[in-house]
Amino acid sequence: MGNDDFLKVMHELVAFVRVAEAGSFSTAARRQGQTPSAVSRQVARLERAMGVSLLQRSTRQLRLTDAGLEVLERGREMVAAAQATLRVAEGHVGEPRGRVRISAPKAFARHVLHQPLLDFLQRHRQVDVQLLVADRPVDPLREGIDLVVRLTDDPPQGLVARALMPVRQWVVASPGYLAAHEAIQRPEDLMAHSCLSLGEQARDSRWRFSRADEAVEVVADGRYTVNHSEMRLAAVEAGLGVGCVPDFVAHEALAAGRVVRLLPEWAFDTNYQGVAYLLFSASCYTAPKMRALIDHLVAALRPAPVTAAG
Repeated sequence: MGNDDFLKVMHELVAFVRVAEAGSFSTAARRQGQTPSAVSRQVARLERAMGVSLLQRSTRQLRLTDAGLEVLERGREMVAAAQATLRVAEGHVGEPRGRVRISAPKAFARHVLHQPLLDFLQRHRQVDVQLLVADRPVDPLREGIDLVVRLTDDPPQGLVARALMPVRQWVVASPGYLAAHEAIQRPEDLMAHSCLSLGEQARDSRWRFSRADEAVEVVADGRYTVNHSEMRLAAVEAGLGVGCVPDFVAHEALAAGRVVRLLPEWAFDTNYQGVAYLLFSASCYTAPKMRALIDHLVAALRPAPVTAAG
């Protein structure tokens, strides 16, 4: 049986199931927007194709034959399966709908991603979002994650990468700490201060700074080392020393005056900064739910344009 013949039989099978469930050609035809004679011809063609009689017709009623009863049972299953398949397809065309799984580092998820995701859920009522916060490399293909936020300057091969925003580490201290200690005007001045670093790797205690054609590296040593940016910021606000934290973590404390950014004219060079990318499989982008969320996050996190002072 060719594809065209198969499609015709499926069309006629649907007509038969509707007639059997309705108990009459006229009722089934009305529900399908057809004439009774057209529906009758469809069922007759199905009977000829199958070589059996499915219905016993009389002027008053229709009765299913034994073969008709068995075909009805199998036909209902096939129609239900086809309807379920169409519902799946609806998630890939038309209005965004369905579930999207997204992974992001914990601090980024809390300080940057959370509010845009809430805004997205308010706007797209048919889309569900599952957020997995994890401070580890997540493989979207192997772990079944649709979107992965990763901080890197070198997105991996084999995945589409959409830039969300640049991320930089800032060196900050509390006003109280700065008032009680020597001034910090150059990176070398940090050697006389208690510096709070990550402590995950040996090189984390070596802070590198650069500007123009000048580069400086200092040993950052202090009383408290913690590989959690929010806890490190809390320690800085408590006056325990000078700390390095991501700009998106320090932004609120800086705006509120709880911390002061140090050495802003110097670039702080570290492995824990770069560009926050959305990573995903190229095939996933065809789903409206994915396109909608990706475009929403890119637009929401796009840096504001810099305007010249008047």
